[in-house]
Amino acid sequence: MSQDTTTRMRREINEIPDAVERLLTEGRDGVLATAAEIREQDPRFLLSVARGSSDHAATYLKYASELLLGLPMASVGPSIKSIYGVDVAGEGSLCISVSQSGQSPDIVRLTEAFAKTGAYTVAITNDATSPLSQATTATLPIHAGPELSVAATKTFVTSLVAGLWLLAQLKNDAKLIAAIHALPRHLQKATECDWSPVVEAVVGSGECQSLFTLGRGPSWAISNEAALKFKETCQIHAESYSSAEVLHGPVSIVEPGFPVIAFAARDAAEDSIASVADALAEKGALAFTTSDKAKVATHLPHVCTDHWITDPVASIVSFYGMVETVAARRGINPDTPRHLKKVTETV
Repeated sequence: MSQDTTTRMRREINEIPDAVERLLTEGRDGVLATAAEIREQDPRFLLSVARGSSDHAATYLKYASELLLGLPMASVGPSIKSIYGVDVAGEGSLCISVSQSGQSPDIVRLTEAFAKTGAYTVAITNDATSPLSQATTATLPIHAGPELSVAATKTFVTSLVAGLWLLAQLKNDAKLIAAIHALPRHLQKATECDWSPVVEAVVGSGECQSLFTLGRGPSWAISNEAALKFKETCQIHAESYSSAEVLHGPVSIVEPGFPVIAFAARDAAEDSIASVADALAEKGALAFTTSDKAKVATHLPHVCTDHWITDPVASIVSFYGMVETVAARRGINPDTPRHLKKVTETV
Protein backbone atom coordinates (compact mmCIF):
# COMPACT_ATOMS: atom_id res chain seq x y z
CA MET A 1 0.00 0.00 0.00
CA SER A 2 1.43 3.37 -1.04
CA GLN A 3 1.78 6.00 1.65
CA ASP A 4 -0.17 9.24 1.27
CA THR A 5 2.42 12.02 1.11
CA THR A 6 -0.09 14.84 0.69
CA THR A 7 0.71 17.63 3.14
CA ARG A 8 -1.82 18.77 5.69
CA MET A 9 -1.56 22.22 4.15
CA ARG A 10 -2.66 20.85 0.76
CA ARG A 11 -5.55 18.93 2.30
CA GLU A 12 -6.68 22.02 4.18
CA ILE A 13 -6.48 24.16 1.03
CA ASN A 14 -8.74 21.64 -0.68
CA GLU A 15 -11.15 21.86 2.28
CA ILE A 16 -11.62 25.63 1.90
CA PRO A 17 -14.80 25.50 -0.24
CA ASP A 18 -16.48 23.12 2.21
CA ALA A 19 -15.32 25.20 5.18
CA VAL A 20 -16.86 28.34 3.67
CA GLU A 21 -20.07 26.44 2.92
CA ARG A 22 -20.17 25.29 6.56
CA LEU A 23 -19.64 28.86 7.77
CA LEU A 24 -22.47 30.12 5.58
CA THR A 25 -24.80 27.44 6.93
CA GLU A 26 -23.86 27.23 10.59
CA GLY A 27 -22.82 30.86 11.07
CA ARG A 28 -25.93 32.51 9.68
CA ASP A 29 -27.84 33.13 12.92
CA GLY A 30 -24.77 34.58 14.65
CA VAL A 31 -23.92 36.96 11.81
CA LEU A 32 -27.51 38.20 11.47
CA ALA A 33 -27.98 38.70 15.21
CA THR A 34 -24.64 40.47 15.61
CA ALA A 35 -25.31 42.73 12.63
CA ALA A 36 -28.68 43.70 14.12
CA GLU A 37 -27.09 44.59 17.47
CA ILE A 38 -24.34 46.63 15.82
CA ARG A 39 -26.86 48.50 13.69
CA GLU A 40 -28.59 49.63 16.88
CA GLN A 41 -25.23 50.84 18.24
CA ASP A 42 -24.64 52.89 15.05
CA PRO A 43 -20.82 52.92 15.29
CA ARG A 44 -19.00 55.87 13.74
CA PHE A 45 -15.71 54.06 13.15
CA LEU A 46 -14.14 50.61 13.40
CA LEU A 47 -11.06 49.24 15.13
CA SER A 48 -9.18 45.99 14.53
CA VAL A 49 -7.01 43.89 16.82
CA ALA A 50 -4.97 41.09 15.22
CA ARG A 51 -1.54 39.74 14.35
CA GLY A 52 -0.01 37.76 11.48
CA SER A 53 -2.41 36.27 8.93
CA SER A 54 -5.31 37.48 11.06
CA ASP A 55 -4.01 41.04 10.72
CA HIS A 56 -4.01 40.64 6.94
CA ALA A 57 -7.64 39.55 7.20
CA ALA A 58 -8.28 42.70 9.26
CA THR A 59 -6.64 44.82 6.54
CA TYR A 60 -9.05 43.33 4.02
CA LEU A 61 -11.93 44.20 6.33
CA LYS A 62 -10.57 47.74 6.71
CA TYR A 63 -10.89 48.30 2.98
CA ALA A 64 -14.31 46.63 2.97
CA SER A 65 -15.55 48.91 5.77
CA GLU A 66 -14.26 52.05 4.13
CA LEU A 67 -15.40 51.14 0.61
CA LEU A 68 -18.78 49.67 1.48
CA LEU A 69 -19.84 51.51 4.63
CA GLY A 70 -17.83 54.72 4.36
CA LEU A 71 -16.59 54.12 7.92
CA PRO A 72 -12.86 54.36 8.69
CA MET A 73 -11.19 51.38 10.33
CA ALA A 74 -7.92 51.60 12.23
CA SER A 75 -5.57 48.80 13.25
CA VAL A 76 -4.39 49.26 16.85
CA GLY A 77 -1.22 47.53 18.02
CA PRO A 78 -1.91 45.13 20.90
CA SER A 79 1.23 46.35 22.67
CA ILE A 80 -0.55 49.66 23.37
CA LYS A 81 -2.27 47.83 26.23
CA SER A 82 -0.16 44.74 26.94
CA ILE A 83 3.25 46.46 27.01
CA TYR A 84 2.55 50.16 27.48
CA GLY A 85 -0.54 49.81 29.66
CA VAL A 86 -2.52 52.53 27.88
CA ASP A 87 -6.32 52.45 27.60
CA VAL A 88 -7.41 53.79 24.21
CA ALA A 89 -10.89 55.28 23.86
CA GLY A 90 -13.31 52.91 22.16
CA GLU A 91 -16.60 54.77 22.64
CA GLY A 92 -18.68 54.87 19.48
CA SER A 93 -16.65 52.16 17.76
CA LEU A 94 -17.04 48.62 16.52
CA CYS A 95 -13.93 46.63 17.47
CA ILE A 96 -13.26 43.48 15.41
CA SER A 97 -10.63 41.15 16.88
CA VAL A 98 -9.42 38.38 14.58
CA SER A 99 -7.56 35.35 15.91
CA GLN A 100 -7.87 31.77 14.69
CA SER A 101 -6.99 30.43 18.14
CA GLY A 102 -8.29 33.26 20.32
CA GLN A 103 -5.46 32.49 22.74
CA SER A 104 -2.92 35.31 22.51
CA PRO A 105 -2.91 37.38 25.73
CA ASP A 106 -2.10 40.68 24.03
CA ILE A 107 -5.04 40.36 21.63
CA VAL A 108 -7.36 39.54 24.52
CA ARG A 109 -6.11 42.41 26.73
CA LEU A 110 -6.53 45.10 24.11
CA THR A 111 -9.97 43.78 23.18
CA GLU A 112 -11.00 43.88 26.85
CA ALA A 113 -9.65 47.41 27.13
CA PHE A 114 -11.72 48.60 24.18
CA ALA A 115 -14.83 47.00 25.67
CA LYS A 116 -14.24 48.84 28.96
CA THR A 117 -13.95 52.17 27.14
CA GLY A 118 -17.20 51.73 25.23
CA ALA A 119 -16.59 49.70 22.09
CA TYR A 120 -18.91 46.99 20.81
CA THR A 121 -16.47 44.09 20.47
CA VAL A 122 -16.64 41.14 18.11
CA ALA A 123 -14.34 38.11 18.00
CA ILE A 124 -13.75 36.32 14.70
CA THR A 125 -12.18 33.03 15.74
CA ASN A 126 -12.09 29.29 15.17
CA ASP A 127 -12.58 28.60 18.89
CA ALA A 128 -15.85 29.88 20.33
CA THR A 129 -14.72 28.91 23.86
CA SER A 130 -11.38 30.76 23.70
CA PRO A 131 -10.33 33.59 26.05
CA LEU A 132 -10.93 36.06 23.21
CA SER A 133 -14.50 34.84 22.80
CA GLN A 134 -15.09 35.25 26.52
CA ALA A 135 -13.83 38.84 26.34
CA THR A 136 -16.12 40.12 23.58
CA THR A 137 -19.72 41.22 23.26
CA ALA A 138 -20.25 38.82 20.35
CA THR A 139 -18.37 35.96 18.72
CA LEU A 140 -18.49 34.91 15.08
CA PRO A 141 -17.08 31.37 14.89
CA ILE A 142 -15.51 30.74 11.49
CA HIS A 143 -16.43 27.03 11.47
CA ALA A 144 -13.20 26.07 9.68
CA GLY A 145 -12.80 22.81 11.56
CA PRO A 146 -9.40 21.62 12.82
CA GLU A 147 -6.44 23.26 11.07
CA LEU A 148 -3.35 21.17 11.80
CA SER A 149 -0.83 22.71 9.43
CA VAL A 150 1.09 25.59 11.00
CA ALA A 151 0.37 27.67 7.90
CA ALA A 152 -3.10 29.18 8.16
CA THR A 153 -5.14 28.74 4.98
CA LYS A 154 -8.76 27.79 5.55
CA THR A 155 -8.90 29.83 8.78
CA PHE A 156 -7.64 32.88 6.90
CA VAL A 157 -10.26 32.51 4.18
CA THR A 158 -13.13 31.85 6.58
CA SER A 159 -12.06 34.86 8.65
CA LEU A 160 -12.28 37.01 5.51
CA VAL A 161 -15.71 35.67 4.68
CA ALA A 162 -17.11 35.98 8.22
CA GLY A 163 -15.98 39.59 8.54
CA LEU A 164 -17.11 40.60 5.08
CA TRP A 165 -20.48 38.92 5.62
CA LEU A 166 -20.97 40.93 8.81
CA LEU A 167 -20.22 44.18 6.99
CA ALA A 168 -22.49 43.23 4.09
CA GLN A 169 -25.33 42.59 6.53
CA LEU A 170 -24.69 45.94 8.21
CA LYS A 171 -25.14 47.61 4.85
CA ASN A 172 -28.03 45.35 3.83
CA ASP A 173 -26.23 44.88 0.51
CA ALA A 174 -28.28 42.13 -1.14
CA LYS A 175 -25.95 41.80 -4.14
CA LEU A 176 -22.87 41.33 -1.98
CA ILE A 177 -24.65 38.93 0.38
CA ALA A 178 -25.65 36.81 -2.62
CA ALA A 179 -22.05 36.89 -3.90
CA ILE A 180 -20.78 35.72 -0.51
CA HIS A 181 -23.20 32.78 -0.57
CA ALA A 182 -22.00 31.86 -4.06
CA LEU A 183 -18.36 31.72 -2.95
CA PRO A 184 -18.03 27.96 -2.31
CA ARG A 185 -18.41 27.03 -5.99
CA HIS A 186 -16.03 29.80 -7.05
CA LEU A 187 -13.46 28.76 -4.46
CA GLN A 188 -13.64 25.17 -5.69
CA LYS A 189 -12.64 26.44 -9.13
CA ALA A 190 -9.91 28.54 -7.52
CA THR A 191 -8.30 25.42 -6.02
CA GLU A 192 -7.94 24.11 -9.57
CA CYS A 193 -6.16 27.12 -11.12
CA ASP A 194 -2.75 26.25 -12.54
CA TRP A 195 -0.10 28.69 -11.33
CA SER A 196 2.82 26.44 -12.33
CA PRO A 197 4.50 29.27 -14.30
CA VAL A 198 5.03 31.04 -10.95
CA VAL A 199 6.46 27.84 -9.46
CA GLU A 200 8.97 27.64 -12.29
CA ALA A 201 9.85 31.32 -11.94
CA VAL A 202 10.59 30.83 -8.24
CA VAL A 203 12.30 27.41 -8.18
CA GLY A 204 12.81 26.39 -11.79
CA SER A 205 16.11 28.09 -12.57
CA GLY A 206 18.36 28.52 -9.56
CA GLU A 207 17.37 29.54 -6.07
CA CYS A 208 15.10 32.56 -5.77
CA GLN A 209 16.16 34.60 -2.74
CA SER A 210 13.70 37.45 -2.92
CA LEU A 211 10.49 38.52 -4.64
CA PHE A 212 7.69 41.07 -4.53
CA THR A 213 3.96 40.65 -4.10
CA LEU A 214 1.75 43.60 -5.04
CA GLY A 215 -1.82 44.74 -4.64
CA ARG A 216 -3.96 47.79 -4.02
CA GLY A 217 -7.09 48.22 -1.96
CA PRO A 218 -8.53 44.89 -0.81
CA SER A 219 -6.01 43.04 -2.97
CA TRP A 220 -3.15 44.59 -1.01
CA ALA A 221 -4.34 42.65 2.05
CA ILE A 222 -4.06 39.48 -0.07
CA SER A 223 -0.58 40.53 -1.18
CA ASN A 224 0.45 40.86 2.47
CA GLU A 225 -0.77 37.35 3.22
CA ALA A 226 1.02 35.97 0.15
CA ALA A 227 4.35 37.50 1.17
CA LEU A 228 4.03 36.01 4.65
CA LYS A 229 3.29 32.56 3.24
CA PHE A 230 6.42 32.64 1.06
CA LYS A 231 8.48 33.41 4.14
CA GLU A 232 6.93 30.94 6.55
CA THR A 233 6.43 27.95 4.22
CA CYS A 234 9.19 28.36 1.64
CA GLN A 235 11.92 30.29 3.49
CA ILE A 236 11.94 32.84 0.67
CA HIS A 237 12.21 36.53 1.45
CA ALA A 238 9.11 38.22 0.04
CA GLU A 239 7.98 41.79 0.47
CA SER A 240 4.46 43.07 -0.11
CA TYR A 241 3.92 46.55 -1.51
CA SER A 242 1.03 48.61 -2.70
CA SER A 243 1.34 48.98 -6.45
CA ALA A 244 1.22 52.73 -5.74
CA GLU A 245 4.42 52.49 -3.67
CA VAL A 246 6.65 49.94 -5.36
CA LEU A 247 7.96 52.33 -8.01
CA HIS A 248 8.96 54.89 -5.36
CA GLY A 249 12.09 53.05 -4.22
CA PRO A 250 11.71 49.28 -3.92
CA VAL A 251 11.86 48.94 -7.71
CA SER A 252 15.59 49.60 -7.48
CA ILE A 253 16.30 45.98 -6.53
CA VAL A 254 14.38 44.56 -9.49
CA GLU A 255 16.70 42.84 -11.96
CA PRO A 256 16.20 40.38 -14.83
CA GLY A 257 14.39 37.28 -13.58
CA PHE A 258 13.13 38.90 -10.36
CA PRO A 259 9.70 37.36 -9.57
CA VAL A 260 6.69 39.61 -8.98
CA ILE A 261 3.08 38.59 -8.35
CA ALA A 262 0.53 41.40 -8.73
CA PHE A 263 -2.87 40.63 -7.22
CA ALA A 264 -5.74 42.46 -8.90
CA ALA A 265 -9.51 42.30 -8.71
CA ARG A 266 -12.14 43.71 -11.06
CA ASP A 267 -12.28 46.99 -9.18
CA ALA A 268 -11.20 50.59 -9.68
CA ALA A 269 -7.55 49.70 -8.94
CA GLU A 270 -7.20 47.01 -11.61
CA ASP A 271 -5.89 49.26 -14.38
CA SER A 272 -3.19 50.76 -12.16
CA ILE A 273 -2.07 47.34 -10.88
CA ALA A 274 -1.85 45.95 -14.40
CA SER A 275 0.12 49.01 -15.50
CA VAL A 276 2.66 48.60 -12.69
CA ALA A 277 3.01 44.88 -13.42
CA ASP A 278 3.76 45.76 -17.03
CA ALA A 279 6.29 48.40 -16.00
CA LEU A 280 8.15 45.88 -13.85
CA ALA A 281 8.06 43.29 -16.63
CA GLU A 282 9.63 45.85 -18.96
CA LYS A 283 12.46 46.22 -16.44
CA GLY A 284 13.15 42.48 -16.64
CA ALA A 285 11.01 41.16 -13.81
CA LEU A 286 9.18 37.87 -14.17
CA ALA A 287 5.88 39.61 -13.51
CA PHE A 288 2.60 37.74 -13.09
CA THR A 289 -0.85 39.16 -12.46
CA THR A 290 -4.44 38.10 -11.86
CA SER A 291 -5.63 40.69 -14.37
CA ASP A 292 -6.33 40.24 -18.08
CA LYS A 293 -5.59 43.92 -18.64
CA ALA A 294 -1.80 43.59 -18.47
CA LYS A 295 -0.04 43.82 -21.83
CA VAL A 296 3.47 42.61 -20.90
CA ALA A 297 3.15 40.78 -17.58
CA THR A 298 2.01 37.14 -17.65
CA HIS A 299 -1.67 36.55 -16.97
CA LEU A 300 -2.43 34.03 -14.23
CA PRO A 301 -5.59 31.94 -14.41
CA HIS A 302 -7.98 33.35 -11.86
CA VAL A 303 -11.60 33.05 -10.82
CA CYS A 304 -13.99 35.96 -11.16
CA THR A 305 -16.57 35.81 -8.39
CA ASP A 306 -19.97 37.49 -8.36
CA HIS A 307 -18.66 40.73 -6.79
CA TRP A 308 -15.44 42.69 -7.17
CA ILE A 309 -14.75 42.74 -3.44
CA THR A 310 -14.90 38.94 -3.18
CA ASP A 311 -12.50 38.40 -6.11
CA PRO A 312 -9.42 38.63 -3.81
CA VAL A 313 -10.76 35.73 -1.73
CA ALA A 314 -10.53 33.46 -4.77
CA SER A 315 -7.06 34.77 -5.62
CA ILE A 316 -5.56 33.78 -2.28
CA VAL A 317 -6.98 30.26 -2.60
CA SER A 318 -5.22 29.83 -5.96
CA PHE A 319 -2.06 31.29 -4.48
CA TYR A 320 -2.08 28.83 -1.57
CA GLY A 321 -2.01 25.88 -3.94
CA MET A 322 0.98 27.33 -5.75
CA VAL A 323 3.00 28.21 -2.66
CA GLU A 324 2.52 24.73 -1.19
CA THR A 325 4.03 23.35 -4.40
CA VAL A 326 6.96 25.76 -4.14
CA ALA A 327 7.64 24.54 -0.60
CA ALA A 328 7.60 20.93 -1.75
CA ARG A 329 9.95 21.68 -4.65
CA ARG A 330 12.36 23.27 -2.18
CA GLY A 331 12.22 20.19 0.04
CA ILE A 332 10.42 22.01 2.86
CA ASN A 333 7.48 20.62 4.81
CA PRO A 334 5.01 23.55 5.00
CA ASP A 335 3.15 21.86 7.84
CA THR A 336 6.06 22.31 10.25
CA PRO A 337 8.04 25.43 9.28
CA ARG A 338 11.22 25.92 11.27
CA HIS A 339 11.04 28.17 14.35
CA LEU A 340 7.23 28.26 14.20
CA LYS A 341 4.31 26.68 16.04
CA LYS A 342 0.58 26.75 15.36
CA VAL A 343 -0.42 29.05 18.20
CA THR A 344 1.80 32.03 18.99
CA GLU A 345 1.00 33.69 22.29
CA THR A 346 2.50 37.17 22.64
CA VAL A 347 2.25 39.53 25.57
